[in-house]
Amino acid sequence: MPSFDISSEVDMVALKNAIDVVARQITNRYDFKGTSANAELNEKDSLITLHGDSDFQLDQIKDILLPAMEKKEADSAKRLDHQDVQKISGNKVKQVLKIKAGIDTELAKKIVKLLKDSGLKVQASIQGDTVRVTGAKRDLLQDAIAFTKKSITDFPLQFGNFRD
Repeated sequence: MPSFDISSEVDMVALKNAIDVVARQITNRYDFKGTSANAELNEKDSLITLHGDSDFQLDQIKDILLPAMEKKEADSAKRLDHQDVQKISGNKVKQVLKIKAGIDTELAKKIVKLLKDSGLKVQASIQGDTVRVTGAKRDLLQDAIAFTKKSITDFPLQFGNFRD
């Protein structure tokens, strides 16, 4: 029976490249000279930490970071979970952006419900942080992919492991 998996994996190489682009732009921009502005990636904990002298400066860094991420990997900015801005040592501020990987159970249930309510003759089941979709024909699975892409636009999804 043909099947495919819906998942959401982070392309760490593209993310690292985007952070490097941001770091280069920060060092080259005149308005960031002599400030504590920087962006760093913690791959182990899946965190991006932005440091700056003010909230405005953090917004400036995000204005550089988000398009750089989008250029490297489409919809990757949608997977960021913006934490609260924290004040540190004097007038400096920092913000942590958590990188969400995998499909959480709430989104997986939403995808399964969407596919059941769509009227397509496919079965969807949650398997860890992926959703496996099976159907009788390849055409049904391709319709399910198109329907899911159209319905879920607030989180980046990948469709892979297509088997006949």
